[in-house]
Amino acid sequence: MELRARPLAEQQAAGYADTLREILQQPATWRGTAALLREPAVRECIARALTPRPASIVLTGSGSSMYIGECLAPTLQAGLGISTQAIAAGTLLTHWRSVLPPGPGLLISLARSGDSPESGGVVDRLLADKPDWRHLVITCNANGKLATRYNDDPRVSVVVLDERTNDRSLVMTSSFTNLLLAGSGLLLGTQDELSEAAVSRLASTVEQVFAQQADALAQLASRDVEAAVYLGSGGAIGAAREVALKMLEMTGGKVITMAETFLGLRHGPMSSIRPSTLIVALLSPDPAVRGYELDLLRELSRKQLGMAKLLVGENLPAEVIAPGDVAIDLHGLGHDGELPSHLAGVVVGQLLAMFRCLQLGDRPDTPSQGVLTRVVQDFTLHGADA
Repeated sequence: MELRARPLAEQQAAGYADTLREILQQPATWRGTAALLREPAVRECIARALTPRPASIVLTGSGSSMYIGECLAPTLQAGLGISTQAIAAGTLLTHWRSVLPPGPGLLISLARSGDSPESGGVVDRLLADKPDWRHLVITCNANGKLATRYNDDPRVSVVVLDERTNDRSLVMTSSFTNLLLAGSGLLLGTQDELSEAAVSRLASTVEQVFAQQADALAQLASRDVEAAVYLGSGGAIGAAREVALKMLEMTGGKVITMAETFLGLRHGPMSSIRPSTLIVALLSPDPAVRGYELDLLRELSRKQLGMAKLLVGENLPAEVIAPGDVAIDLHGLGHDGELPSHLAGVVVGQLLAMFRCLQLGDRPDTPSQGVLTRVVQDFTLHGADA
């Protein structure tokens, strides 16, 4: 909150003005996205994409947008009863013949800008070579190629989110969470839909995190964190990969990151944990799943692995919280399914990465000293398909 209180010119000079604003605006923008999904035109757009009922759904995107698909796929498959998977846009671009499931299907393209070369290349290819596939574009940019190129093709439906979600910072923060929330709009009208009341509860919980626990996250980030391991189960592995990427991007690789499932960590990756490694655990709201996760955390404690743990979830037993750990309690969010916990966990990881970036003397808005660009620059799209 001290960072936010500084004059805008000082925030811009320090290189965090956009990133901080876009992290903090998420509760308000979620309420807006939840309302948008219930507008008749948007509901009609989504219904059109799902009619006739597709045999398969593929969620696609690049980088952070791909991780949205990983978060969302299990929830959509459970709620719709349709086989659903996430496939990276780059993989579809190079290997669509071997990885695309049988149609007729629905391809959901998730994109902040909609201008990445892979995004349009995949849609163009499938429109030409897989005409039995329909397309739903969900984007934050009304002027992007994905939002404007296919206006005359009835196989393509487009949902554009509020312009505020089209993040200006290099790193995706509010765009990620709002695209994830918007993707859950396919569940409207089912028993698994995320209601406006559920979104309001999520927003209030995250506002409390900002007000009450940001200082603890900043103090954790001020420690000598050289590496971070992010853990998630099921759809939360997408959230873990996203916040691992946020730390890697914002610190320009000064903090080495890895994302893994709780059960997968034992199969080799645990050997990489050093005394300077932070463990970030995104815990499931499902008690049965959380049992496996807590067992793994107890094992890490017995083996004295890592410098500290950041635990994000609800019903966290005191015995797994050691001195020096930080616990973010998401009390009550599990009643609304897994997605609210994914969204809250991502926000916590965003804050941690921004604080670590600033502690290292870097600029969250423009990390990596020109290595990365906000939108991937154009590259040659080759015709061959392996």
